[in-house]
Amino acid sequence: MTATAATAATAATAATAATAATTVDVLIAGAGPTGLALAIDLTRRGVSALVVECQDHLSPGARGTGLQPRTQEVYEDLGVLEEIQAAGGEYPPVGLWEDGRITSREQLLEHVEPTPSAPYSNVLMVPQWRNIEILHAHLQNLGGSVLLGTELTAFDQDAETVRAHLTLPDGGTRTVVSRYLVAADGGRSTVRRGLDIGMSGPELEEGAAVLADIRVDGLDRDHWHRWMPPGGGFTMMLPLARTDLFQCFVAVSPEGTPDTSPDAVRALIAAHTHLTADQIREVRWSSVFRPRVGMVDRFRVGRIFLAGDAAHVHTPAGGQGLNTSVQDAYNLGWKLGQVLRHGAPDTLLDTYESERRPIAAHILDISTRLFRSRTMRRGRDLHQLDIGYRESPLTQELRPDVPEDGLRAGDRAPDAPCTTADGRPFRLFEAYRGAQFTVLALGDVELLPLDEELVRTYRVGGSSPDLVDSDGHIRDAYGSDPAVFLIRPDGYIAVATPPEKATERLTEALETFIGAGAALAAEPLR
Repeated sequence: MTATAATAATAATAATAATAATTVDVLIAGAGPTGLALAIDLTRRGVSALVVECQDHLSPGARGTGLQPRTQEVYEDLGVLEEIQAAGGEYPPVGLWEDGRITSREQLLEHVEPTPSAPYSNVLMVPQWRNIEILHAHLQNLGGSVLLGTELTAFDQDAETVRAHLTLPDGGTRTVVSRYLVAADGGRSTVRRGLDIGMSGPELEEGAAVLADIRVDGLDRDHWHRWMPPGGGFTMMLPLARTDLFQCFVAVSPEGTPDTSPDAVRALIAAHTHLTADQIREVRWSSVFRPRVGMVDRFRVGRIFLAGDAAHVHTPAGGQGLNTSVQDAYNLGWKLGQVLRHGAPDTLLDTYESERRPIAAHILDISTRLFRSRTMRRGRDLHQLDIGYRESPLTQELRPDVPEDGLRAGDRAPDAPCTTADGRPFRLFEAYRGAQFTVLALGDVELLPLDEELVRTYRVGGSSPDLVDSDGHIRDAYGSDPAVFLIRPDGYIAVATPPEKATERLTEALETFIGAGAALAAEPLR
């Protein structure tokens, strides 16, 4: 963003801040991918959410560029995937430079063919600044808002509300009262410090790097360029998809504070590659990176939640941090929506920590192991499609004799191409898209209808099917036995039950999520 654009944005934000609501359902600190994804999810549910960001502009820098397949599924549901795909691309092979020429090539990311159950099968490269721009624009289109240049400086809470004290761009102050506060304000979270919650993790070998987004002459865009000088260290330059920029990573001594001024970055790159300083046409953004890992002991304190880097900080190895953070937001968003709009008990929000903390710990272990191993090869085990909640208190697997390696309650609900009863092409992800729960009934199952605004029901097979599985993709993904699945709004299977007493079991489960809102009619669906 140019200085003129930044000034205009700040002025516009100040005007908006002067008239911003002082009472909202959810206040979100931080306008990164975590905070914006959460705000989108809440806004589409009719929950009033306000995002405050201390910077006077959206965060620059390509930073984390890899969107894993599971995050792409989340983005499809949130309504931004088409734009994200248009802004992204594949990672090219690594080209190793020696003596001024590329001497070897290696494809570090395993290519995986899509399947009917997993339509997004490869990591998508999108600069984080572009990711944020798309999320922000979509939030605005939904009627949501972000206050830039607005710092959350203090807060307190009681049994009913959180009072947050904000410093506005013009230096004025404002108090916003919310039902809940979510800290998505990064690894140096102001909210986390205000709660006096520590972050602990394993010690890493000291290291540092200069990270920069640059325009450069003399490099092709068909390779992820790498230099490994004899004296140690390495430099990499990634051509950023759909841009004329490269993301540059230069390992430097961990001692002292590296100079990240444009001239210093040019000189650093020239010293570690065959390029000259003059070939670095522009240093658009630069920063110092120091690897560290850690996680908080608590994801919730009363009416305040920690999400993303405010709760767990990862190494960049494996491209897991941003993706884990977005999925924190996706897990928390529907639960806040159920409590604030549909009468679910507040205890539902406790499952945010019980579900997400073990996953964050597991992914921290993976990314730390990859970082220490120094290996750069990446496979489908990092796609986050196998992450699930089988041990969650919200999960009920009620079918007998389901194998451990089969689809079970708590797992991600797979996609499957099929058709509607009138022959229109359809996908299960279309059924799951939106703020509601979904019932998928396989076989000729007797069910009582549920409130269609809260729960959509799709029957596969039987005398009056909604969906026709002509190619067997639903059968392959969900099994051939008659069964009923309750799919959560975040696309995970909450309940898997045999047809017997299915309505009773579903309505019992829905009481946890909807309170008394799961209205039943008198006539059964056949």
